[in-house]
Amino acid sequence: MIVIGADLVARTLSSIAAALGEPVHIAAVIAMALVALELGRIAMEAWRRVRPGALPLEDVASRAMAAPSDADRIARGAPGPLSERAVIDLAAAAGSGRADAIENALADYELRIQRRLDRTRMLVRAGPALGLMGTLIPLAPGLSALGRGSFGELATDLKVAFAATVIGILVGTIAFALTLARTRAYTEDLAGLERAVAGRAPGMPAHHRVAAAVGEHAT
Repeated sequence: MIVIGADLVARTLSSIAAALGEPVHIAAVIAMALVALELGRIAMEAWRRVRPGALPLEDVASRAMAAPSDADRIARGAPGPLSERAVIDLAAAAGSGRADAIENALADYELRIQRRLDRTRMLVRAGPALGLMGTLIPLAPGLSALGRGSFGELATDLKVAFAATVIGILVGTIAFALTLARTRAYTEDLAGLERAVAGRAPGMPAHHRVAAAVGEHAT
């Protein structure tokens, strides 16, 4: 009974692993596509920061808060979509006259930062995990093929396994670099927004907890 039970468990695990083969490989390709998409987005943000005539975010935010009715146009000079939205929110908060409106706008910016960084943080972990699974799953049929003397089938399985490893490591490495670059950029943007707020309302406490949260969870 023990032998039969162990054999049943082994066949069950083998069947589950075999069934996961194609989904894991598809997920690895999707992860690679997501990394490419994030690379395109960060390239666009980088261009907005270095393009001719680009102003520091502090100046953009200060101008928008001084002229809330023209905030949409002014905010286009922000270095990225997140900071552009933050500038518009700050301008609306400055025009509302509410004491907590600016603090709420900065808090909303914090949440958007976290959501954006979570995309690449997830890929930092998921990429190597998918690569490892995509490597190990083809090894079982490959070893079976080796036992039958089918070296061509073994070579095919090993080719797929090694490709999955490369893709997984590449996804994790690029995602980690993107997370670090975005963490630094968004922290600098936050500092610029805080300086703009402080220049308009010197008595308002700085919103440093956002920068701390961003730096703490960068990895």
